[in-house]
Amino acid sequence: MRRIGFVLAGLIAMSGVVGVGQTPAAATAPAAVQPGGRMSGGYPWPANLPAPVPLWANGAPGALGSSEEDTPTIAAFIPASNPTKTAVVVAPGGGYVHLSMIKEGADVAAWLNAHGVAAFVVRYRLGPKYHNPVELNDAKRAIRTVRANAAQYGIAPDHIGMWGFSAGGHLTASAGTMFDAGDAAAADPIEQQSSRPDFLILSYPVITMEDPYVHKGSRQYLLGDAPAQAEMDAMSPEQHVTAQTPPAFLFTTTDDHTVPVLNSVMFYTALVKAGVPAEMHIFQHGAHGSGLAPTNPQLQPWTELLIKWMRERGYAAAP
Repeated sequence: MRRIGFVLAGLIAMSGVVGVGQTPAAATAPAAVQPGGRMSGGYPWPANLPAPVPLWANGAPGALGSSEEDTPTIAAFIPASNPTKTAVVVAPGGGYVHLSMIKEGADVAAWLNAHGVAAFVVRYRLGPKYHNPVELNDAKRAIRTVRANAAQYGIAPDHIGMWGFSAGGHLTASAGTMFDAGDAAAADPIEQQSSRPDFLILSYPVITMEDPYVHKGSRQYLLGDAPAQAEMDAMSPEQHVTAQTPPAFLFTTTDDHTVPVLNSVMFYTALVKAGVPAEMHIFQHGAHGSGLAPTNPQLQPWTELLIKWMRERGYAAAP
């Protein structure tokens, strides 16, 4: 289990705290103190962070109860200024059995806010209680939710990306290859929205569900103990890349002994073959689960490469 990272408190304080569906706070508003809660996997959600709200107000489809583990949520981190009107839905990793909500969630939101980008950290449902397609449906709902509320947050509806770590990277790659246009006839305005992310950021992602490069824990908790070949094929995003797949940025390391580097290579190769703009950076050394790696001199430059890529595509402003 990866160690929980610490929140960059100074950066968090720069953000206006807004609940999804609520009126945005003024740009100068400090972070509000919210009631403490617990995230999936037993991780604490610090009291000074935005309170997560349910993705479905009246209970999630397919829910097997009404506890926290049955309630996917989203937490909005809104920067004081967002010149490019960009938002990123953040999917923490954890092998589809727990979630690194700080190191790969709140810390990432703080980094995005510091660069003038809105962030929405999603807590999706997990195995062994939940299996595919529940997790992907939660991710799609998160993207639709942000898009439906884009005007409220000062976001452009075509500037909504998704960033995933490890198993959250698999979820992100799945959202980027298995999206839909929404249901124009739906009574729920959120369900009318497209679930396609406009760009993808994949950090040491799980990609394939196929041997020999699969992360077996992620496959087990997503698809069950003995998935059929068709199920593995269906949830291997490298097999579903098309010209409509969003542009992507990938970061990983050769030394990753948890999720083999060839997961990223396979997805990047599929992107290139489909003519999708893609950029990948493979560092030689670095363990799995490094997050933003702010104290690792070997890996820390990867976020500088990422923000450069975002600026070049119009998803972050010049410093």
